[in-house]
Amino acid sequence: MKRSLSEEIANLQKEIRHHDYLYYNLNSPEISDAKYDELRKRLEALEKELKRQGGQSTLDLVGFEPDRRFKKVKHTYPMLSLANAFEMTDIEEFITKVNRFLGLPEDNSLDLCCEPKIDGLSFAAVFEKGKLVRGATRGDGEFGEDITQNLKQVISFPEQVELKEDFEVRGEVYMLKSDFLKLNETQEKANKQIFANPRNAAAGSLRQLDSSITKSRNLRYFIWSGDIGGVSTQHQLLSKLKDLGFCTNIHIKVAGSVEEIEEYYKDMQFKRSSLDYDIDGVVYKVNDFVLQNRLGIVSRAPRWAIAHKFSAEKAITKIKNIIIQVGRMGTLTPVAELEPVNVGGVLVSRATLHNEEEIIRKDFRIGDTVVVQRAGDVIPQVIEVILDHRPSDTKAFRLPGYCPICGSEAVKNPDEVAKRCSGGLKCKAQVIEKLKHFVSRNAFNIEGLGEKQIEEFYHDSLVTTPVDLFTLEERDIKADHKIMRREGWGKKSSENLFNAINKSRAITLDKFIYALGIRHVGEVTAKLLAVHFSNIEFLLNAFNVENIEDELINIEGIGEVMANEIIHFFKDNFNSNLIARLLEYITVLDYSSPKTGENEYSGKTFVFTGSLKNMTRSEAKAIAERMGAKVASAVSKSTNFVVAGEDAGSKLENAKKLGVNILSEEEWINIAKQIG
Repeated sequence: MKRSLSEEIANLQKEIRHHDYLYYNLNSPEISDAKYDELRKRLEALEKELKRQGGQSTLDLVGFEPDRRFKKVKHTYPMLSLANAFEMTDIEEFITKVNRFLGLPEDNSLDLCCEPKIDGLSFAAVFEKGKLVRGATRGDGEFGEDITQNLKQVISFPEQVELKEDFEVRGEVYMLKSDFLKLNETQEKANKQIFANPRNAAAGSLRQLDSSITKSRNLRYFIWSGDIGGVSTQHQLLSKLKDLGFCTNIHIKVAGSVEEIEEYYKDMQFKRSSLDYDIDGVVYKVNDFVLQNRLGIVSRAPRWAIAHKFSAEKAITKIKNIIIQVGRMGTLTPVAELEPVNVGGVLVSRATLHNEEEIIRKDFRIGDTVVVQRAGDVIPQVIEVILDHRPSDTKAFRLPGYCPICGSEAVKNPDEVAKRCSGGLKCKAQVIEKLKHFVSRNAFNIEGLGEKQIEEFYHDSLVTTPVDLFTLEERDIKADHKIMRREGWGKKSSENLFNAINKSRAITLDKFIYALGIRHVGEVTAKLLAVHFSNIEFLLNAFNVENIEDELINIEGIGEVMANEIIHFFKDNFNSNLIARLLEYITVLDYSSPKTGENEYSGKTFVFTGSLKNMTRSEAKAIAERMGAKVASAVSKSTNFVVAGEDAGSKLENAKKLGVNILSEEEWINIAKQIG
């Protein structure tokens, strides 16, 4: 037992330090804050269980050792981290522990200075006789990286103040959300790194060897600590630092009761999205410096302060507008434009509202204060309206009866929840989305043609059909305004694009079928058709016979609705002509079925629950059976895997209770691809 615990502790320590390195040194975390906090909680619980004595655990460490590219500087006193709280009960326990340590009654009212927790990069700045002499990152808490010249490039950071003594201030460098969005737009046009959130962007910008890059990024700061004299409380300190010309946050308050603290926390939750900088919680500090000194520190954190974190996967924001997006199949999808807010480590400014029925059911309105959720890599979605904050002049939202792009009638089939544009290829939104799909990774996989490039090429009439892709280089040679001279392009990038297009001219039958973007035909169905017909000639000729519907329905995994969509597509004159023209420029390779045999899923039992977006339940069942697996209708102890789609219900809950392996639809599709 002890050995297994020790091994798990060692593995967790290694994993935590790996994530510390990514976060502090590379400014590129690969897990969310919530996942990281879970790892630390787990390690803390294991160490308590094992009753380790002495030595330094990963929990005692702060940040990560300084990057060797920067000069290493020793902090005048350690830059500690903060203990985290996630519930009000954690805050009540914190106050109780502070009072107990000080020998005060556990219910003693304690003045706490409440401050927003800025999500940026921590720094320390040393002043001698009022002049800035050194700036450093947190580093590992004892040593940091020398960023003195870069700190001077931060907007409004003073190099000289009217306090002719030696002192130090500490704070957070951050980037405005508005500047972050502009930076990413510029980076994308230049084919450079895109940042996930303002914190990563600020950290990467401050930790530059070239200070001119730092200057160009419009970084800002807030001071949250200092060691100047003449003050006796945290609140007084921040006021004096403001008077000296330092930037301090305006949303600071002294609270004397749990009720006031909770009110402050909720208030900052609601204000969060309206701020032009990112906060990921609030910090409570014992206000009295005498009490702070008595309390001291424990492990890696001061006893007198605690961070009350916001939920990492949910956030409160406002709906600024509701727009209608048109997909490649003409589906009208309502999308909420939000006040930008950080959810799960990503700055979210848009979230899906799914469909009209969902809008009516949850009564989403423009101007509403709402809860947004982003769990894992799921598309952000609005899950709840906070009715207490609804403005009196809001109106119920309804989808229009026409396409907002082409003006064609929006129709709704009786058996579907979504409205669709009836304009077909007259609708430029559908054409653009079909082109994006055509060049995507699992279709023709043309690198260098992202969403923005496709949109630009379409609007400039360079690419309006898939055929245009394969004549682009020839036309560019003759053109006066060449692609290499377009904004964001150059000689090398245009050459790379033409090479990628030429590389894609030979494509397997299954990928070609998928690239055509036939309704209801995802990668799995495309592969079923490729297996059945084996080559492009057989496939195209099949739609000249009368019994093609029966033939398609007899393919396991293809039902009547799907068969009708496939027939409609291949018998359409426009589509037939498009395929014929494509075949003048590309080669569709025959499909060879992979050999089946024993695999790790043979004999395993699968259960499917919820709605699958990329295939029907019948398709999923057929794939599982080809893998040699069994498909059951109910979850039991003998179930090995549950594949959970959208709106999964009781089967998913039963799987969790029984400890059954749960797969997302994406994970299931990856397994299907691996097995073939």
